[in-house]
Amino acid sequence: MPMAADEIETLIRQGIPDARIEITDLAGDGDHYAARVESETFRGLPRIKQHQAVYAALGGRMGGVLHALQLTTAVPAGGE
Repeated sequence: MPMAADEIETLIRQGIPDARIEITDLAGDGDHYAARVESETFRGLPRIKQHQAVYAALGGRMGGVLHALQLTTAVPAGGE
């Protein structure tokens, strides 16, 4: 059974509370999503560490219940 977009958002928000999250269902099938996650906690981290933080928040669901996620991470503009 595919994951719902709101469940993905909830998991990310639990792991990264300050995150601004946008989820898009790419194929309309509830199985292929794009996520844009913006968080101050990403500041100073390389992109791979930012992505690992999101995957950690998803608790190992990538590749299983969550089949495909096109991930974009960012730091909020205007900081520092």
